[in-house]
Amino acid sequence: MSHILVIEDDEFFRETLVQMLQKDGHKVTASHDGTQALAALDRIQPDLILTDILMPHMDGMEFIMELSRQRNKTPLIAMSGGRRSITSAFNLESARLVGVKVTLAKPFTHMALNSALREALA
Repeated sequence: MSHILVIEDDEFFRETLVQMLQKDGHKVTASHDGTQALAALDRIQPDLILTDILMPHMDGMEFIMELSRQRNKTPLIAMSGGRRSITSAFNLESARLVGVKVTLAKPFTHMALNSALREALA
C-alpha cells in the first residue's frame, strides 16, 4: 500500500483518519500543521499527501504553495470542513485553483476517502 502524509490540526480527526488509513494497510505519517509537515518531508518520501486547509501556523494553502515552489510533485488531496465565515466549498475551490486535483469536504465517509485516494494515486 501507500505511504501517506496526513496534515490535520484537529487531534481527534487526525487520529481517526490515521486509523482508517492504517486499517486499509497504508503507512501513515501525521503532522499537525504545514510547518511540521515540511520538516517531515526532509525525512520521508510519501506517495500522497492529505492536507487540511484551515490550520494554525502554516495552513494548507501556504503548504501547497510551498510544495509548488519546491517543485514537489507528490499527489495531494485537500480537505476542509470550513469555518463560520469561510465555507469548505470556498477552501476546496481555492485549492483547485492552485493545482490540487482531488478534494474532500469534511465530514466524509471511509468510502469517499478511499475513492479520493484511488483518484489521486491514478
